[in-house]
Amino acid sequence: MAGARAAHLREVSLYFLPVETRVPLKFGPETLTHVTCARVSVALEAPATGKTATGWGETPLSVQWVWPAKISFEDRHHALKAFCQRLARAWAQFDHCGHPIEIGHAFQRQCLPALLEQFNRERQHPMPWLAALVCCSAFDLAVHDAYGVLHQCPVYETYGVEFMNQDLSSYLQPADGAVDVSFKGRYPADYLHRPRAETLPAWHLVGGLDPLTVEDLTGQEPEDEHPVLLRDWIQRDGLQCLKIKLRGDDAAWDNDRLERVGAMAIENGVHWLTADFNCTVTEPQYVNDILDRLVQDHPRLYGMILYVEQPFPYDLEENRIDVHSVAARKPLYMDESAHDWELIRLGRTLGWTGVALKTCKTQTGALLSLSWAKAHGMGVMVQDLTNPMLAQIPHVQLAAHAGTIMGVETNSMQFYPEASAPEALAHPGVYRRRDGQLNLASIQGPGFGYGAVPAIGRELPSSAVTQTR
Repeated sequence: MAGARAAHLREVSLYFLPVETRVPLKFGPETLTHVTCARVSVALEAPATGKTATGWGETPLSVQWVWPAKISFEDRHHALKAFCQRLARAWAQFDHCGHPIEIGHAFQRQCLPALLEQFNRERQHPMPWLAALVCCSAFDLAVHDAYGVLHQCPVYETYGVEFMNQDLSSYLQPADGAVDVSFKGRYPADYLHRPRAETLPAWHLVGGLDPLTVEDLTGQEPEDEHPVLLRDWIQRDGLQCLKIKLRGDDAAWDNDRLERVGAMAIENGVHWLTADFNCTVTEPQYVNDILDRLVQDHPRLYGMILYVEQPFPYDLEENRIDVHSVAARKPLYMDESAHDWELIRLGRTLGWTGVALKTCKTQTGALLSLSWAKAHGMGVMVQDLTNPMLAQIPHVQLAAHAGTIMGVETNSMQFYPEASAPEALAHPGVYRRRDGQLNLASIQGPGFGYGAVPAIGRELPSSAVTQTR
């Protein structure tokens, strides 16, 4: 649907930026040592005025997270890049005029499923929907950014009736029996915090391979200006929030890890913990037993656990596990399963109490999911995909507007701090945690507030695809 403030795409460019990790990051049974970031620029045009504007979006193509499988890393990595190239052509040809949410929603419903189906028909191993969403997100983010630049205002000021042609009832449906919920006359702006938070408590990721004490050192650790041991991270960055990666299939290891990290957290004045079981748990009793042991043996540590993140398998429709017993012990947040608001609706019926939002599942999808969850009384969090460079800015912007349970997870400064050095010159408070916080004061201006970041100190590689309408 078009309107006076509507826009449509004129050009799309895609770039691939390789990034090496400083230290390895474990995802379930796999370990990440390098990643490719897909960076996208789009040109939007306003038919009503003929004006054009360029916007940027970026997403790390985190193979191990988006596509857990036994096929080789390189096969999956190549497939993700190839799918991004197809998306660039498809987005450039997508003739839809409107607000970014209207454009993004229409593309995800009308084009993305068919593109993925065709792509998978050509491959021996099908790529999952989550991977397709992550590839798509860089394009969607760029459209949102360009729209704000086009209208010379922060993009978060465009999510209300003044800019949107359709209210949320065009996209969302209340849960069955939720008679007090209606999306008529409601817009994403009605569920956002305005003004945004200018500082955010920062969550530090304690990976499964991260050394806690000198006894854990292997001699392979980097020798640079950044900490290695957990205690040093806590003290340098003033951390108050730790996210603990667990195995989910080894209760003895998980119990020991929680107790060791918890003891160090208490000793160093950390206030909050969360447990991430990496989608490997198949029975709620596994999580219940760990939580029950904590409350009995370490009640203070149990009290510090703010919520539990996604213990159970990715595919919620195939794994309809009743999780009420876990949620009765601690708030239970969906992450990998929460592809969209419809799956959040299903999760709510199974007992999930909150959702972890990620910009890597598209800005459009994150805003619609946030609106649905908040309308139904669910908690929200914004989780990291270890976002470096440009990807960090929309990520923290979402958290600053979302009203999360507690701050934002932000760990790119742990795993590839040097990757964001050019961007950190313009936004020092966004790429370094100080006193346990991120500071967003430098994020100003139209779109996502990148400023001149796309051009600062970084020579982009040749475009993988440039498409002009």
